[in-house]
Amino acid sequence: MLGIRSSQYPTPNTWKPMDFLYQTVRGVGRFWIWFFFKSVQVRSIQRIPRQGPVLLCVNHPNDLIDSLLVGAVVPRKVRFLAPAALSRNPVLAWVLSALGVIPVYRRQDDPDKMDRNVEAFEACFRAFARGDLVVIYPEGTTHTEPRVQRIKTGAARIALEAEHRHDGRLGLTVIPVGLNFEARKSFQGRVLICAGEPIPLIPHLEVYRSDPWKAVQDLTTEIQRGMEAQVIHVDRIDLTALIRVVETLYRDDLVQELQVERGLSPDRVDPFRLSRTIADAVQYFVTHDPSRVEHLWYRLQVYETLRAEFRLQDRTVRTRLTAPGPGVRLRDLGLGLFGFPVFLYGAVTSGLPYWIPRWLARHWARKETTYATVRFLASVSLFPLFWGMEAWLVGTLTNPGIAGAFLLSLPLTGLLAHRYLSGWARLGQALRFLRLVRTHRGAVRRILTRRRQILEDLERAKQDYLQVRREHLREVGRPGR
Repeated sequence: MLGIRSSQYPTPNTWKPMDFLYQTVRGVGRFWIWFFFKSVQVRSIQRIPRQGPVLLCVNHPNDLIDSLLVGAVVPRKVRFLAPAALSRNPVLAWVLSALGVIPVYRRQDDPDKMDRNVEAFEACFRAFARGDLVVIYPEGTTHTEPRVQRIKTGAARIALEAEHRHDGRLGLTVIPVGLNFEARKSFQGRVLICAGEPIPLIPHLEVYRSDPWKAVQDLTTEIQRGMEAQVIHVDRIDLTALIRVVETLYRDDLVQELQVERGLSPDRVDPFRLSRTIADAVQYFVTHDPSRVEHLWYRLQVYETLRAEFRLQDRTVRTRLTAPGPGVRLRDLGLGLFGFPVFLYGAVTSGLPYWIPRWLARHWARKETTYATVRFLASVSLFPLFWGMEAWLVGTLTNPGIAGAFLLSLPLTGLLAHRYLSGWARLGQALRFLRLVRTHRGAVRRILTRRRQILEDLERAKQDYLQVRREHLREVGRPGR
């Protein structure tokens, strides 16, 4: 590739502070991430250097939300590679440029401008020479599949050419990053962000000097594997539905088992690790015992059909089987009684800015991957608007001090109202179940029996899978292996 050589680049800086605009946007983004997500767990963030050139290779499951999350958790300024189509609006183009976004041209957006991606590559090379951190989404587009799609070669080409121009002395760090969403479209969902081990470039650089195509392909494969190791990856798309149903039915039981057997508190149980283990186990049995999987899938379909017929959630059926004790029921009753005034307060002050974005996302989002982005952007606009008008009204009726306290109370009471509303939904499901017990006793018995049989099958499969893993670990640990 032709371009500027290393002698024409400035020496990379050490640590550089974030500029005011970036700090402001990042601070606002961090607030809304706190408001919209129940938890954001970050693992191995220390693998991302605080200084020097870095290329983060990130999977892309949730459109704009992905960039907000990465920018919020990485403790230094991030420069994103983003579709040039976003820069067609002059105002947005100015903001993105001021934030350091590097535009790239995609074939589906600008097929006649693909040659201009040379400019994007050169912008990356200049950024690395200054010691910047750049984020690329190697899959090329956002998607809904629980897997890393086959990535494109752009990340490898950029990394190898950048190091090649500096004769291997640039010190570029390539790190795969995985974004895992518990429920992509849900308000107050959980997110896990994992940073993988840095991928060494020097071995590939030696090959790149003599055979660039082979070096790019080899590094692309290594980046792909690194990204897959950081997400809940499902190799076959046709297994996605099966894994989701198994996870819905069985993960809570596994969490409870870990709490009882190992004495772990709920916040110490890693739901994403459990999800990955479930996915790995299902894929193992598909390969080694397909008839067992077919039998389980048949039972799951029968159970799901019965549930859908009577509009019951699995949580409700599970609660009936586990039969919570009187202490839990008294606690829930107390929370229901004392939390009702807070719910009313939060529902009145935050109800409309919560429901309007939800309605807009359902009607305006053209793809499932854009649902969360539409809802997020609408909420970021409407919540401050409604809260500001309400605070102004309170201020005109009382005084600025009371209005300020009222304004500060709105985000927290809005979240509490949402939690309370979820409790009401569970209560409605419980009442529906009790009514079905009286009117369709035989159907209820079949539903409970089906779920109990599925759990027994899953428990036997779990024991068999753990035994296989233990034997594998013993084999690996034997001398001479």
